[in-house]
Amino acid sequence: MRDIVSNAVDAAVAAGAEYADARVVSSRREELSVRTGRVEAVESGESLGIGVRAIVDGAWGFAASSDLDAASVAETARRAVRIARASATTRRDPVRLAPVDAYRDAWTGPCEIDPFAVSVEDKLGLMLAADEALRAQRGVAVSKVALDFLVVEKVFASSIGSLIEQRYTESGAGMTAYAVSDDEVLPRSYPNSHGGQAVQGGWEAVLALDLAGEAPRVAEQAAALLTAAPCPSGPTTLIIDGSQLALQVHESIGHPTELDRILGDEAAFAGTSFVSTDDLGTLRYGSEHVTVTADATIPGSLGSFGYDDEGVPAQRDHLITRGVLTSLQSSRESAAAIGRTSNGCMRADGWNRIPLVRMTTVSLEPGDWSLADLIADTEDGLYVETNNSWSIDDRRLNFQFACEIGWEIKGGKLGRMVKSPNYTGITPRFWGSCDAVCSAEHWRVWGVPNCGKGEPMQVAHVAHGTAPARFRDVEAGVGR
Repeated sequence: MRDIVSNAVDAAVAAGAEYADARVVSSRREELSVRTGRVEAVESGESLGIGVRAIVDGAWGFAASSDLDAASVAETARRAVRIARASATTRRDPVRLAPVDAYRDAWTGPCEIDPFAVSVEDKLGLMLAADEALRAQRGVAVSKVALDFLVVEKVFASSIGSLIEQRYTESGAGMTAYAVSDDEVLPRSYPNSHGGQAVQGGWEAVLALDLAGEAPRVAEQAAALLTAAPCPSGPTTLIIDGSQLALQVHESIGHPTELDRILGDEAAFAGTSFVSTDDLGTLRYGSEHVTVTADATIPGSLGSFGYDDEGVPAQRDHLITRGVLTSLQSSRESAAAIGRTSNGCMRADGWNRIPLVRMTTVSLEPGDWSLADLIADTEDGLYVETNNSWSIDDRRLNFQFACEIGWEIKGGKLGRMVKSPNYTGITPRFWGSCDAVCSAEHWRVWGVPNCGKGEPMQVAHVAHGTAPARFRDVEAGVGR
C-alpha cells in the first residue's frame, strides 16, 4: 500500500500537480441485530480503493478508483490533475494551504480482542440473552439488540514527503426496550439510544457493557414509563445526563464551530453556522463553566487518530475557554483563510470521498460536582436522560431535544418519573445558563458513528466527552 500511494503522488506531480496526496483505505465491517427474540440481520462487507487529490493552477481535483493496478492508479492520479485543471478555469481565488511538516509514521488504535475473531454464534448468543432479559418484563412488547464492528487500515502519502500508516478497530453495542400501550410507544435504551455506544476497541468493549445484566433495569424503566406523568411545561432548572449532553454538544457546538461551514464552503446538507470568524476571542458562547475542547488524542474515542486525512497530526485544541470562543475546527485550506494552522480536523468517509472538516472528540470539560451533590443543590427542576429525538435549525441556533426519561427534582431529591421530557433553547443563551458541571468521575466519551455532512453525504465517526451538567431557566415541556 505504501508503494501504491507513493506512485499515485508521483504520477500526479509528473502530470503537473503543484500539490498532491493519496489515500489507500481498506475497511471491513460487520453488523448484527436481534429483534423481539429473532435474528433480524447479520451483514458484512469489505471495501478497498484509492483517492487522489491534486492542486493545479490554484484549484482542487479529486479522483478515486477501486482498481489498484499500477496503470489504473497512475491514471486515477492523472484524472485528478485533469479535473483540477478544468476547475481552475472557473475558480475565483486560488487554493492556499496552511503549512504542515512531513511525517513518516505509523499509528494503531486500541484493541485487545479482535471482534472479527469472535464467532457469529457467540455474538448472537450474547444478543439473544440480552433480548430475552428485556422481554421478561411485562409491558415490553418489542425489543432490539444490535452489535457493529469496523476495522480500517489506511495509508497516506503527500508530495511534501509524508508517508503515514494507520489502523483502528471500532466496536459498538446497544439495546432498546419498547413499552407499548393503546396510544403510546415508549423506548428505553442502554447504554445510549440510536444504536448504543461505540468506541475504538475490540470485543472487550462489548463485554464490558454487560447487556444482559443491565437489561432488567432497562426493561423495568420502559414499563414504568407507561404510567409516568407527562413532562411538566414551563421554565425550569434542568440537569442533563452525559449521553444527552453529548448530542447537545454535537449539534450546538460541534457543527457550528466547523470552519468550512462558517466560511460557506459546506452548506448543502448540514447548513451553515451562526458563528463568524470575527467572533474568535470575543463571542460569549456560554458561561464561565463551559470549556470545550476538540481532542483527537483520547485513547479509545471514535474521534481519535494519529493523523487526519491531510497528514496533520492529531491534537488537542480549546474551542471554548471559560465561555469564550477561542478556536474553530479546521483544515489546511480553511485555516489558511483565517491566518491559522490546521488543528487536524480533515477526514473522509472512505477512499472514494474527498476529506471534509469533521469533528474529532469535541468535549465539555468536567467540573467539580458529584451528581448526588448537584441534585441535592437543586431545589426544583428536572433530571433527564438519553436522547429520543432532536431538531435544530441550519445555523445551529434554535433547537429542541426530547429525551427518553426524566425525574422531577423536589427539595434536592429525585421525585416522580416523567415520560418524554423535552426542552428548547437558543444556543448561546442555553450554554450561558450552565452553572455547574459534574466532575471527571462522571465524565465519559460517547461515540457518535452517524454524523452526516457533505454532498454526496459522508457519515463520520466522531465522539463527545461529557458529564452531567445543570442549566438554569430552560424552557421544558415544549408542545405538551
